[in-house]
Amino acid sequence: MVIGAKVTRVSTNPIVYHSFNCTSDVYTKLLEAYAQNGALQSGKTLHAHLVINGLAQKTHFASKLIAFYAERKQLPHARKLFDQIPESNIRRWIVLIGAYARHGFYEEAMSVFSEMQREGVKPNKFVLPSVLKACGRFSDFRMGAILHGVILKNEFEFDSYVVSALIDMYSKCGKVEKAKRVFYGMVDKDLVAMNALVSGYLQYGIVNDALVLVEEMKIQGMKPNVVTYNTLIAGFSQEDDQVLVCKVIELMHDDGLELDVVSWTSIISGLVQNFHNREAFGMFKRMLDVGLCPTSATISSILPACATVADLMLGREIHGYTMVTGIEKDVYAKSALIDMYAKCGLISEAKELFSKTSERNSVTWNSMIFGYANHGYCSEAIELFNQMLREEERKPDHLTFTAALTACSHAGMVQYGESLFKMMQDKYAIKPRLEHFACMVDLLGRAGKLDEAYNLIQSMPIEPDLFVWGAFLGACRQHGNMDLAEIAAKQLAKLEPESAGSSVLLSSLYADASKWANVAKLKRVIKKKKLKKFPGCSWVEVA
Repeated sequence: MVIGAKVTRVSTNPIVYHSFNCTSDVYTKLLEAYAQNGALQSGKTLHAHLVINGLAQKTHFASKLIAFYAERKQLPHARKLFDQIPESNIRRWIVLIGAYARHGFYEEAMSVFSEMQREGVKPNKFVLPSVLKACGRFSDFRMGAILHGVILKNEFEFDSYVVSALIDMYSKCGKVEKAKRVFYGMVDKDLVAMNALVSGYLQYGIVNDALVLVEEMKIQGMKPNVVTYNTLIAGFSQEDDQVLVCKVIELMHDDGLELDVVSWTSIISGLVQNFHNREAFGMFKRMLDVGLCPTSATISSILPACATVADLMLGREIHGYTMVTGIEKDVYAKSALIDMYAKCGLISEAKELFSKTSERNSVTWNSMIFGYANHGYCSEAIELFNQMLREEERKPDHLTFTAALTACSHAGMVQYGESLFKMMQDKYAIKPRLEHFACMVDLLGRAGKLDEAYNLIQSMPIEPDLFVWGAFLGACRQHGNMDLAEIAAKQLAKLEPESAGSSVLLSSLYADASKWANVAKLKRVIKKKKLKKFPGCSWVEVA
C-alpha cells in the first residue's frame, strides 16, 4: 500500500530534505540507513513526516524510530517515543529495553526494566535476552540469578535465544560453571548456545576447555560455524599459543570454512598484544595478498604495533590506506591513528586528527589525553579532560581518569589530582584500579608526601602491584627516605624475585647517604641470587 503525498526524491544523504511517497518497508529501510550513516537530521525529517501522516505512534514505526534515536545516542527522543506508545502495549518495553541494550546503554536498559517491574508487567522471552545482556555487562549476578528463576518458572528454558543469553550472562559474571550447567541441561543443544559457552570459556581463560567442547559437540553431530572458530582463534591468539591457532585453522579447513577478516584480525591482534609486532605486520600483508579488505578493527589492531616499534613510515602507509578506503571515517580507526601518532611523538598530527574528528567516543578522548599527558603537555591534557566532561555524552571511564591522573602526577597538581580521584568514585561510581592507585602514589610521592602515599598503599582494598611499589620506591629515593624505601624494596623483591631493579635503586639510595656497608651487602645479595637488571632501551627511526 502506498502512503503519503507526492514524491520528489528519496535519499540517504543527511544534508538533503525530502518529501516522501513510500511503502511501509521503504520507511523502515530509510530509518535503518539514516541510523547507519549517522544522518540524524534526515531521520528527524522522516520522523516529522510520519507524525504529520499519523504514523509515528503506530508500534511498528515507533519501534524503528526508538531504535534510530538510540543508535544516534539521542536517548531523550527514544524515551519520548516510548511514552507515546499506548501503555497496554507490552511491545513498547521490548523495543526500548532492546534498543538500549543493543546500543550499549546498559544502565538505562536496567533502569527501564526496573520500571517495567514496578508497573507489574511480566517479562517475556523477547525482553529477557536484552536484560540478561545488560546484567552480564554490569556483572549483576544477583539480578541474573533472579531472571534465571523467572525463566524456569515460565518454561522459557526451551527458547534457545533466552538460554544463550543466560549462558552469556553467567559467563560475563565469572560464573562459568553455572553457564556450563545451563548448557548441558538443554534438551536440544544448538549452535547459538554452544558459541555462547565457548565465548564464556574464553572470558574465563580456559581456552583448552572451549576446544574440547567444540570437538565433543562435533562428535554429537553439531557443526561449528565461522563464529565458533573465530572465537577459538581469538582465544588462542591472546594466549600466544600459535600451535593451537594453527590447529583451529586446520579444523576450519576440514569443515570447508575459510579464514575471514575477523579471523585475520584476531590473529593480528594476538600477535601485537604479545609483542610479536613484525609477525603481525607479516600477517597484515598476507591478509591483503589473499584479497581481504581490513576493517576498522583490523586497522585498530595493527596500528599499536607501528607505535611500539616506532615504524612511523608503515603507520603513515596504513593511514593512507584508511583514507583511500574510507575506513578513516570510523571513530575507532581514527582513535587508533590518534594514539599511534601520539605514541610516536607527533602530538601536532595527533591533535590535528582529533580536531577533525566530528564523532568522538571515550576511546578518541582517552587517546588524545594520554598523548598529551605522556609527552609532558599536562595543562593541555587537563584542559581536554575538562572539555570532555562538558561536551561528551558518554561518561568518562577508568582509562580517562588514568590519563588525567597521569597528567596531574607529571605536573605536580596534587590538590586537583586528589579531587579527580574523589570525583571518579563519588560522581561516576568508578572503583579505583591498580593503575589509579599507582598514579596517586606517584602524585603524592613526587610532591614529597611520602607518609600520605604510604598510608594510601596501606588502605588499598586490592594488593599493590609492581607499579604501585615501584612509584613509591622512586619517590623515596627522590626525597631520601631510607626507612620507607626499604619497605618498598622488600615488597618489590617479593613481587619480582628475579629482578635486581629494586635492589639497584635501594643501593643508589644507600650510596647517596654514604652507607657503603649497605651498598656492599646489596651487591653481594644481587651476585648470590644472580639477579638480573634489565637494560633500558629506546627506538630510533633511521631514515
